[in-house]
Amino acid sequence: MDGLSFKKGDKLVIIGGGFAGLQLAKSLQNKDLKILLVDKQNHHQFQPLLYQIASARLEPASISFPFRKVFQKYNNIDFRMADVLKILPASKKILTSSGQITYDHLVIATGCKTNYFGNEQMSQHALSMKTTQEAIKIRNKILISFEQEIFATEEEKTAINNIVIVGAGPTGVELSGAFAELKNNILPKDYPSLDFSKLNIILVEGSKNTLNNMSDDAKIASRKFLEELGVQIRTETIINTYDGNIATLSTGEQIPTRNLIWAAGVTGNIVSGLQPEDIIRNRYIVDRYNRLKNYSNIYALGDIAYMKTPKYKTGHPQVANVAINQAKNLGNNIVNTLKGKSLREYEYRDLGLMATIGKHKAVVDLPFVRFSGVIAWYIWMFLHLMLILSVRNKLIVFFNWAWSYITKDTSLRLILISDKKKKN
Repeated sequence: MDGLSFKKGDKLVIIGGGFAGLQLAKSLQNKDLKILLVDKQNHHQFQPLLYQIASARLEPASISFPFRKVFQKYNNIDFRMADVLKILPASKKILTSSGQITYDHLVIATGCKTNYFGNEQMSQHALSMKTTQEAIKIRNKILISFEQEIFATEEEKTAINNIVIVGAGPTGVELSGAFAELKNNILPKDYPSLDFSKLNIILVEGSKNTLNNMSDDAKIASRKFLEELGVQIRTETIINTYDGNIATLSTGEQIPTRNLIWAAGVTGNIVSGLQPEDIIRNRYIVDRYNRLKNYSNIYALGDIAYMKTPKYKTGHPQVANVAINQAKNLGNNIVNTLKGKSLREYEYRDLGLMATIGKHKAVVDLPFVRFSGVIAWYIWMFLHLMLILSVRNKLIVFFNWAWSYITKDTSLRLILISDKKKKN
């Protein structure tokens, strides 16, 4: 297949409003195409800061952006809130929870979901953090635990006082550091009758290191920072079982815990309906233009796309920068097709990785330099602040961060749960 088959007036449907889907829609704003974005939620969520929702540092509205608000000034973009159930490529339709939607071109940008690696027990009892709702659930459950501890027996207190986080990638490391600072700076003031010296933040990782996908300097520094904050680290260890009360490690150790957070892996959100040979490792195989090989009008972007290039022979890393830049490249190629101009193949330019562990504690790996500590922490804050969509939200997040920096406290520890009782 040579070139792309876009024509003026065509209808492009985008499944998923994460970094890739939203960026593609914005890249095609006010162009000669009809754009329809479909997502099961009505908002884009800034996933890198979900851990701050879970640890009561930010409110969900600070990092959530309603699609209809984002698209208000774009005359060719519309939105449908629906769960996509199946793709029907022969008839150019998708089946959703709200009905059928037709398309001329389809882009799959459904991102990833939590990967429990087939452990049904873990999926039933562990907490995950891939959505705003899941982050709120973690916050609620942790805060409710301390309310319950006031009335708990000694045996119950032991399970409450062990917060176990599985997976020492950026999510696990950042969450561990946030909970450690919550323990050290905030909870003792909120609950003066409780002894928080008994609260254990336990980070469990199957590999030898924390931040195993980063440089040796970052691995060493991140572990040092976590240990300074009081986080207990178990590397080269996996969780064998967890029944909601006892976590059993591969070492044989048993940890009583009511709060186990799973941050150990992700897998692609595959939509049924396409040919199995288009899928590998729960990702769609695409060419250098993000087009599926067996379809001239179906594309995949970001975490869900498996693209082999000379630099990345086993696919690109599942990070936001890849998703955003694949979307920009596809958007430019679509516009160039409409104008009769040449196309550009995608190649990822690695801009580096970073993670924050706590106040003045972060690690940064750039292509030509690596560093950690205070400067790394400021750079992490600045870059994440700049990536947030609206000026209003930037200011809100900055204010909350500044307040927390000065006071070592937040005022966001709300427990928000639904009241299931029927009204008379």
